[in-house]
Amino acid sequence: MARFAVLAAGAATALVAGLVAIAPTASAAGESAAFSQDSSWGSGYQGKFTVSAGSTALSGWKLEFDLAGASVGSYWDATLTSSGNHHTFTNREYNGTVAAGASTSFGFLVNGSALPTNCKLNGVPCGGGGGTTTTTTTTTGPTTTTTSDVPPTPGSARVAPYIDITMPTPSLMDVANATGQKHFTLAFALGSSSGCAPAWGGTVPLNDSRIVNDARALKAQGGSVIVATGGAMGPYLEHVCSTADSLYNAYVAVLDAVGSNSIDVDVEATIPQAVVNTALKRLQDTRGTTVSYTMRIQGQDYGMDPYSVDVLKDAAAKGVNVLVNPMLMNFGYTGNWGDAMVNAANATLGQMRAIWPSKSDAQLKALLGLTPMIGRNDTGPTTTQDDARKVLDYAKANHVGRVAFWSAGRDKGCPGGGVSPTCSGISQANWEFTNIFKAYTG
Repeated sequence: MARFAVLAAGAATALVAGLVAIAPTASAAGESAAFSQDSSWGSGYQGKFTVSAGSTALSGWKLEFDLAGASVGSYWDATLTSSGNHHTFTNREYNGTVAAGASTSFGFLVNGSALPTNCKLNGVPCGGGGGTTTTTTTTTGPTTTTTSDVPPTPGSARVAPYIDITMPTPSLMDVANATGQKHFTLAFALGSSSGCAPAWGGTVPLNDSRIVNDARALKAQGGSVIVATGGAMGPYLEHVCSTADSLYNAYVAVLDAVGSNSIDVDVEATIPQAVVNTALKRLQDTRGTTVSYTMRIQGQDYGMDPYSVDVLKDAAAKGVNVLVNPMLMNFGYTGNWGDAMVNAANATLGQMRAIWPSKSDAQLKALLGLTPMIGRNDTGPTTTQDDARKVLDYAKANHVGRVAFWSAGRDKGCPGGGVSPTCSGISQANWEFTNIFKAYTG
C-alpha cells in the first residue's frame, strides 16, 4: 500500500458446536460464576467464565477448576497458575472490583475436549452442591461456521474498517457511538526496538491502557477486532521473528492483548513465506484463528502481483485457510475508478480459482475481501461516494467474505486537500463512507 493505506480483512472459520453453560448458584456472599464454551474447532475450544457479584460488591476474585485430559493454552483478562490438572485464575488489576449486581469475565483456550469440573469461586462451589459443575448443553440449529471473536449474528462482522490504533483519535468507541459500526481492523502490530517483541506501530506497548480499554469496551457492546500486521512501514513481525515458533508466539501475544482471534498479514514487502504460513497454520490448528492476507494489486485486469500469488500458493500448500483481501487502491487504471476496482476484484477472483481449483465459485467469493482507500489515494485515484457504492453493490451481488476500507480515521471531509491520515481529501459528511459500507451483511 502506500504511506497510509495498509490494510487487511480476515475470515477463516472455527466450528461452533453450541453452548455449554454451568448454571450459576450464588454463594453465601452472593457471588456466582458461569461457564460458556464459545467455539470449538475439533482439537480444542474457547471457553469463558463470567463472574457475577451478588448484593455485595467483590473486591477481588479467584476461580479454580479441574480439567482432566486437556490443557489450558492462551488466556486473557485474568492471571493463571496451574498445578497438574488444577487451574486457578485470579483477577487482573482492572477487573477485580465488581460492583453489586455487576459482572466481569475472562477467557481461555483449551487443547482437548474436557470441560471444567469442581469449579470454585472464592472457595465456594460455582454450581452449588459438592463442587461438581452442573451443565446444560443447547444446540442452536444447524452447525454454524464463525470465529470466536465474531458474534454469531449473521453478517454482523462482514464490515471491518481499518483504524490506525496508534492515533489517539478517533477511538473505536468514538466510531461505534457515532455510526453503530462495531467491528474494526487494528493497524498495525509490528516488531519493536527489541526485535521479536510486538508493539502497536512498533512503539506503543501491547498493554497500552488506552488501546486495551478501548477494545474491551467495544467487545462489551458486542463488537470485535481483527489485528493487522505488516503494512507499508515496518518493521514487520514476520521479518524480526526468525522462526515459526517465535512468530507464532508473537501473534498469540498480539491477539490476546485485545481479546481477538482474527489476524491479517498485510504483504507490501517480501516475507519468509514458509515461516509465516507455518506459524499461521499452527494458529489455526491450536486456536481456530481466522487468517487473511492483504495483497497488492498490479493492475485492474491483472489482479494481484506475482509475489502475492506465490505467498497464497504456499499458504494453500500448507493447508492454511485464508481470506484474500486485495487492496483496491493505488494501481494504474483507465476509465472509471469504481469500475476499475470491481475489475481488479474480479481479476483477483480468477487468480484464486487457479490457486484453489477444487473450490466452487461461491466458496471462493466467500474467501474474497474488498478494501478500497476512501477519498484521495496515495498515487492518484480518488474513491468517491459513488465509487464506494459500486464496490458495495459488487459485494452484495457476489456475497464476498468481508468489506473494509482505509480508514475510519480518514472518514471526514477536507475538500481540496492532499492525501492525509486524518481526512479523505474530498467533500463528504462525517462518517459517510462508514455509513455506506456498514449496510453490507453478506
